Amino acid sequence: MSVARVIATEKAVALIHALQRSHGPLMFHQSGGCCDGSQPMCFSAGEFITGSSDVCLGEVEGCRFYMHRDQFEYWKHTRLILDVTPGRGSSFSLEIPLGVRFYIRSEVFTTDELNELEPVT
Repeated sequence: MSVARVIATEKAVALIHALQRSHGPLMFHQSGGCCDGSQPMCFSAGEFITGSSDVCLGEVEGCRFYMHRDQFEYWKHTRLILDVTPGRGSSFSLEIPLGVRFYIRSEVFTTDELNELEPVT
């Protein structure tokens, strides 16, 4: 059984489902510092153009989650936990008009988990 690199809290899952009802298929890209610092940004699937320097860490509720390859080098030993907090960020992420924003918490993988990680693509 493989270990997911990115997971979501119940609040994040509920928000993703609400955004999917409004916007259809979604995707995430972990920002590398532009706009609102380093935060996960939610877009309609295909709206944010990924390139060869981006890697897909996996999916959360059917949404592919991307990060720049250089940034991944810093985060590769941690599980990303997608969560939601009140407040408006200054990003272009779909949840911002709702008065909330996604953010990332993280936890270091155990040695056993590191051996069972899902591959990045």
